[in-house]
Amino acid sequence: MRKRHVVLDDIDRRILAALQADGRTTIQALAERVGLTTSPCLRRVRLLEEAGVIRGYVAVVDQAAVDLPVSVFISIKLERQREEELDRFAATVSRWPEVMECYLMTGQRDYLMRVVCADLPAYERFLKEKLTRLDGVASIESSFALEQVKHTHVLPLR
Repeated sequence: MRKRHVVLDDIDRRILAALQADGRTTIQALAERVGLTTSPCLRRVRLLEEAGVIRGYVAVVDQAAVDLPVSVFISIKLERQREEELDRFAATVSRWPEVMECYLMTGQRDYLMRVVCADLPAYERFLKEKLTRLDGVASIESSFALEQVKHTHVLPLR
C-alpha cells in the first residue's frame, strides 16, 4: 500500500527529529525544543500521526539482552513470481515473529529478510519447521551477521 506524499516544513522536520531521538518526550518539552507553544505542537504531532508520517511509538529492545543475539539475513527465490504467490509468501512470513524485516527485491532473489533467533539450533528449527515448508520456495540462502556495525531507526530528514 502506497502512502500519500506529505509536504513537511522545517518545524515538522524538527518535531520528527526530536521524536526519533526520544519518543517519550513530553509535548511541553517537544514544543520548547522546536520553538512552538504546546497547543500548536500537539496539533502538528497529531496531524503527522493522522497522515501516517508517524506510524507509532515503540521501545527499542536490545536483542542480545533478551537472548536473541543471532541475526540471519535470508535470500529467497520463489519458483514463480506471480502476484498470488508473492502475496501468499508475504502474508505467511508477516505472521512469523522471528522475521524482523522482509523486502520484495529486484535482482537474483525475490525476497530478503532478517530473522532473529537465540542460537543455531533455533534457526535450524525456524528453517525446517517454517521456511522450507512454504510452497513455491525454490531456494534459500542464509548469511549470519557476525557484528552489527550500525543500526538506527532515525531517518535522515532534510
